Amino acid sequence: MISFDRQDFEVVILAKPNQSATWHQNLWLLLALAIPSIGAAFIFTLFGAWPILPFAGIEIAGLAVALYYVNWKLQYRQIIRFSKKNVQIEKGYFAPKRCWLMERSETAIRIKPENHAWQAPSISIYDHSLEICVGEFLNRDEAIQLLELLKQELKVNTSSAET
Repeated sequence: MISFDRQDFEVVILAKPNQSATWHQNLWLLLALAIPSIGAAFIFTLFGAWPILPFAGIEIAGLAVALYYVNWKLQYRQIIRFSKKNVQIEKGYFAPKRCWLMERSETAIRIKPENHAWQAPSISIYDHSLEICVGEFLNRDEAIQLLELLKQELKVNTSSAET
C-alpha cells in the first residue's frame, strides 16, 4: 500500500505491505477456531480419549504463533521524505529501525525492470556513497505507483535490464 502526502515544502511517501486482516480480526478468527476445537477435545476427554486435549491446545497455540508472526511482519514500513535539500529514508517495524539521509541534488533512482510481466520492477534510491532498495514487498501495480511518485521528486539515472 502506498500513501502520499505533500505539506508545504515536504513530500512524504509511506510504503507498507498489504494487510488483509488486523490483529483484532485475527484474534476473532483464533477464538472462532479454538472454541470448537477445544470443546471437541473436552468431549473426547470425557469419554476417555484424553490424549486429544493436548494436541488441540498445541494446534491452537501454533496457529496463534503463526498469526502473530504474520501480523508482525505486516507492520513493516518504509517512509521516504523529500525536503528542499534532503531525501530521508526510514525502514522498520512499528518505528524506524534504520534511517538514511542523502543530499537531494546528488540522489537519483535506479530501476531494474521486471523479469516477468507479473513481477514488480526493482527500485533503488542512491547517491555517490550508498544505495537503498525501496518497495521490495510491493505488488506490480503498487511498485509502478511508487515509481511514478519518486519520478516526480528525483531524476532517473539508471534504468537497465542488468545491474
